[in-house]
Amino acid sequence: MEKHELIFKRSARVFQFLLLILFLVIARIIVVQFFKKDIKSGDKIAYRTREIPSIRGDILAKDGRLLASSVPYYKIKMDCTVQEKDTFNKYIDGLAASLAEFYQDKTAAQYKQMIVEGSQKGKRYLAINNRLLDYSELAQVKSFPLFNKGGNRGGIIVEEESKRKYPYGRTAYRTIGFINSLGVGTGIEGSCDYYLKGTPGRQMYQKMSGGEWVPINSDQNLAPKDGYTIRTTIDIDLQEAVEDALKEQLSKGINVEGATAVVMERKTGAIRAISNLKNNGKGGYDESLNYAVGQATEPGSVLKLVTLVAVLEDGVETLSSMVDGGSGQWVYMNQKVTDSHAVGMQTLKGAFAHSSNVCFAKIVTRNYASDPKKFVNRVQNMKLGERFHLDIQGEGTAVIHSPDESIWTPGLLASMGFGYGMLITPLHTLTFYNAIANNGKMMKPYFIESYERDGKVEKRFKPQEISGSICSEKTAKMAQEALRAVVTEGTGKMMNNEPFHISGKTGTARIAFEGGGYERNGMRRYQATFCGFFPSEDPEYTVIVILYSGQTAGSFYGASQAGPPFLRIARFIYANSPEWNVLLDGSQKSAKRSNPQIAKGMGKESKIVMSALPSTNSKDLIAQIGNSRYVSFRTDTSGVKADSFTIEKDSLVNVVGMGLKDALYILENQGFKVAFNGSGRVVEQTPKAHAEKGGTITLQLRKKAEIKKETEPETTNNITEQ
Repeated sequence: MEKHELIFKRSARVFQFLLLILFLVIARIIVVQFFKKDIKSGDKIAYRTREIPSIRGDILAKDGRLLASSVPYYKIKMDCTVQEKDTFNKYIDGLAASLAEFYQDKTAAQYKQMIVEGSQKGKRYLAINNRLLDYSELAQVKSFPLFNKGGNRGGIIVEEESKRKYPYGRTAYRTIGFINSLGVGTGIEGSCDYYLKGTPGRQMYQKMSGGEWVPINSDQNLAPKDGYTIRTTIDIDLQEAVEDALKEQLSKGINVEGATAVVMERKTGAIRAISNLKNNGKGGYDESLNYAVGQATEPGSVLKLVTLVAVLEDGVETLSSMVDGGSGQWVYMNQKVTDSHAVGMQTLKGAFAHSSNVCFAKIVTRNYASDPKKFVNRVQNMKLGERFHLDIQGEGTAVIHSPDESIWTPGLLASMGFGYGMLITPLHTLTFYNAIANNGKMMKPYFIESYERDGKVEKRFKPQEISGSICSEKTAKMAQEALRAVVTEGTGKMMNNEPFHISGKTGTARIAFEGGGYERNGMRRYQATFCGFFPSEDPEYTVIVILYSGQTAGSFYGASQAGPPFLRIARFIYANSPEWNVLLDGSQKSAKRSNPQIAKGMGKESKIVMSALPSTNSKDLIAQIGNSRYVSFRTDTSGVKADSFTIEKDSLVNVVGMGLKDALYILENQGFKVAFNGSGRVVEQTPKAHAEKGGTITLQLRKKAEIKKETEPETTNNITEQ
């Protein structure tokens, strides 16, 4: 009986205990259900989603070379739970020592302590170091003890992120653009951000013991979609040549605040090169302001072309119409118009060639003073102020005043006649000149060729004509004739000694000070311009070069300041366009040609080459080989080569004038050892002759800027434009 009572009592206690537990569970449910509605679910506590950024698309030059690219970088983390104990103990010291030597921010003992503590705490996502590694550094870290066993056995975890890199540095930087830390962009990077950035993905993470978040497989994971690759119109070789031309002019120490140059392909409107250099206040220049696209100013004489086209198109003047420039001064509506030199009586073509302000003020007023609206309408119909809706950001707005505005005065018409009273960007001026070169058809300037993905073109941008022609083909041909006259007999005569023909116009304009006025305390600011196209007979490119002066009391002219870099750009293009040596009808151009220059020091090789060359005249062809050795041969009138050659015996190759790469190639292939000092081109070699093979040749190098520059060609006319 007592035994049964004992069992009963024990069963009752168990039952009471179970009832208590049941009561607590019910109480907890009631609390959670009715009083703790804000408690997060287990899923939300244990899981979360992170955005995976997409890789930003590349920006390419027209030939596919990288202008901007997202380069992958890596961070190293470690799963401290996957290693076998014996393996961990065997390699931890080696890993710690390698990490200490590589990162150099902790000792080996400190790295070991950090990893051991991570292992003891079961850390599955231990950050080794926050420094970003490039691919070669990642490969090095992966070779460290323990890490070289991979992620499953060694525990190495690699996180990837990308950084924007510009392989050509600041070349065309304002055009390529950038995105700042606030997400605000400029240039192509800014205007095409939506296409470049792609679509981000997402990754599910699970929270583990110790508070670490580890990526897991989940149906909610979504792979990122990388951005488009954007192929631009930029020719990178031409781009570098344009920048070099500007920098060479700026290196002369003149008082220049900034400069811009743009090369446009005549038939398409594609921008093949664009450079914008601004004085950085530290003795140098940088791509920090896009003058070409965004800065609207009064262009000055370069826009006399607008007046010329207007009067020709309206039929009120011809190129042979006479106009009196007088003594170089003229007063109209209390406004004094001056020329630097008197031009006297001129034809319209002559007045344009010599860039007379007085002549063009008289031309525009005698034809439009009674109806200035007619002139303004003509200018607007020529689309000079057309908004281009460019494929890059920062497009400036052209301003062309009208008699309907309160700002209008009768004297403003005269100013517009010679390029003042209007605000025009360099790109607007260039596009107008390109239309004249294109027989009146204006092409929209553009910077982007296509959007591409995975090597396939998704969207291609084609040349686009701005509706209608700015003038008749007849008027365009007369304007082309006048632009050629500027170079043959006028202010651009310095460009009339080239093996190809250039047409264009100089321009010098005062820049108004902030708050108004063109002069302060005897100081002025100028912009000097040359805009033109070449070859004149069938133009391929239209180019504008503008230099902006700082405050100066002196002169600053388009011919002397903007002319030289324009000429260097044109020469570069000509040198890389051998097809220009033949006219459209197949005949040879009549321009002078210098004898071919043969690589120095290669007498025997030169003989082989020369014997295979065709001849085009009956005179001796003399080709210099080195400094003092020559090869010559005579041809008869039929162009058949004679058999006799005279070539001095080969001796030590003369590499003076060559770059180091070429000099090393030649000398080392000839069996010499080479030592060199300095950088740039070879200016001296020792010994100069009769060295024995196996001996050492010492080369002295100097940079181009250190070498005495050739004297720039001088203009021979005595007319200086305003």
